Amino acid sequence: MTVPPKPLWTPSDERVKHANLTAFRKAVSSHLGHEVSSYQELHAWSTQDISEFWKFYASYAGFDFGDVPVWSGTMPHTRWFEGATLNYTQQLLYPKNLQSPEQLAIISVTETGHERTLTYQQLRDEVSRCAAALQRDGVTAGDRVAAFVCNVPEAVVLLLACASIGAVFSSCSPDFGVEAAYARFSQIEPKVLVGSSYYHYNGKQFDTTGTVIELAQRISSLKTVVWLPYFPGAAETIAISVSSLRNAQHYRWEEWLETTPPSSLLPPPSFPFNHPLYILYSSGTTGLPKAIVHRAGGALLQHHKEHTLHCDIKPGDVVLYFSTCGWMMWNWLVSVLAQAATIVLYEGSPAQPNLNVLWKLVEKYRITFFGTSARYLHTLQAQNFSPQGIDLASLRTIASTGSPLSPSAFEYVYTNLKPDVHLASISGGTDIVSCFMLGVPTESVYAGYIQSAGLGVDLAVFDETGKAVEHGAGELVCRQPLPSMPLNFWNDPDDKRYLAAYFENYPGVWRHGDLIEGTPYGLLVYGRSDATLNPGGVRIGTAEIYRPLESFPKITEACAVAKKHDADEDIWLFVVLQKGVTLTPELTQNIKAEIRQKASPRHVPKKIFQVSQLPRTRSGKSMEIAVSKLVNGGVVANREVMANPEVLAEIENVIKGNQ
Repeated sequence: MTVPPKPLWTPSDERVKHANLTAFRKAVSSHLGHEVSSYQELHAWSTQDISEFWKFYASYAGFDFGDVPVWSGTMPHTRWFEGATLNYTQQLLYPKNLQSPEQLAIISVTETGHERTLTYQQLRDEVSRCAAALQRDGVTAGDRVAAFVCNVPEAVVLLLACASIGAVFSSCSPDFGVEAAYARFSQIEPKVLVGSSYYHYNGKQFDTTGTVIELAQRISSLKTVVWLPYFPGAAETIAISVSSLRNAQHYRWEEWLETTPPSSLLPPPSFPFNHPLYILYSSGTTGLPKAIVHRAGGALLQHHKEHTLHCDIKPGDVVLYFSTCGWMMWNWLVSVLAQAATIVLYEGSPAQPNLNVLWKLVEKYRITFFGTSARYLHTLQAQNFSPQGIDLASLRTIASTGSPLSPSAFEYVYTNLKPDVHLASISGGTDIVSCFMLGVPTESVYAGYIQSAGLGVDLAVFDETGKAVEHGAGELVCRQPLPSMPLNFWNDPDDKRYLAAYFENYPGVWRHGDLIEGTPYGLLVYGRSDATLNPGGVRIGTAEIYRPLESFPKITEACAVAKKHDADEDIWLFVVLQKGVTLTPELTQNIKAEIRQKASPRHVPKKIFQVSQLPRTRSGKSMEIAVSKLVNGGVVANREVMANPEVLAEIENVIKGNQ
């Protein structure tokens, strides 16, 4: 008989009492005329009639969408609140529960130590100036604006200025190479490009002037190029040949804003709920990245629900999510302003000058919500890091995403970081710019499990034939539409690529591409289903192999892939070991024995290889599919989407040396 796991954390009665989710559950009980006594009942109601749920939540949150149909049409052609209008920027700059316009809206910190703040009033003024500059340069509703920028306040200002006039924002972080950035921006034909001329990371300065100039030369639709300083007043020398920028005019940021008075668009005009807000991109290694168009109302409503109910963010809270402007979590963070909270932007390495850097910000600014990647927490765990002497009393929630967080990393957080904290593993994607599964602040946390599907998310687990799986792993699917599902893909007539991406396997049902399992303790994520292993016809999620490796502190990272041969396949395992450790025959046998004992003989790798690092996307996600391609003689294209493309040559050499 399997021993049930014990919770690592259970919220106190006082915390449950004051949670936003508790207040919402009571409001739903009053609305329905009977008590909804648990989260499970609340979730069941939220998916039984999604029209009623989203209409009720919109009203509860203070959004006036009028008496219009909540949704119509089938996925992917669903339209939400057709006839309703709003302005995303208005909702963020004038949130319902803001006590004073002098409250801080943004705290900005760079790796080099430059810190500055903007109040809500100052942010309103800057957005107004930026909107006026965009309009002066001929940007109107529906036009695209591209940002190749650091994670600094001007990036937020630009996004909100675009949304205020109905322009469509799109961003990449400046660590993208020119080909990766061009593959994204060239598709959407922007009128304006705002580019950072340099950035700092891990103690080094990187000049990106040449990249911005080349983008300006190659993107023929550009009318204006704006140079963004690392921070106002930063000493920068930018030698720009006007002729090299085609017919585009060019400015430095402050010069651009000073050329025209602030806009009078306060309050800004309203646009349809389904009006495009921004374009995000997939990060695959084949073909052009998919340009995913997100609707303003959908992002606003879904983010508001997640921030309020699942993250328990309250007016006056201080929220940091470590991200760059090339990851969807940055867009998610910006929407926190609608909670009348303060957002913290950190630009640079989270380990420079040491691993204390972000935790010192928690202490200094009394951060209440700290968001990061699973990779960051695994790095802290591998180094047995503990923020000694740093006051984390303000911190209520730690969120982790990007890849599955291991059970031992859950335990590490409660042992080394803070014992009384809500650790919320969350999972969604750029595809929906939000979450399918995430935290529930009124429920217990179990090691390795995501607490629940989000409210309004009709999540299920399907087998390959499209039948619901009651026990065991299967495909993550969503059976009913969400407001934050893409409006469309850019330049995708008849939604052909959109349908192929999510609806090819199960017509009318969204297949996300993750292999998951539902349990009484939460949801288990085994990795991407397209990276699923199938030795001897037995389907195995890669996380099933990684979990036994937690017994080996010498292993810091691992990647399991399938080596195909004839009609079958073997498992090959690549491991990154602690500095100074070598993969000996004895360690290899110990690893295989542990996997055999804690998983099964089917899970045991045929071969194990040591490498210095594993390939990752720029947002820190492990690229198992890239390794799989190399193992099976394929080619990894579009290497500029990777954070460390140089590792591919090392892996290729390891493979050649063992064939």
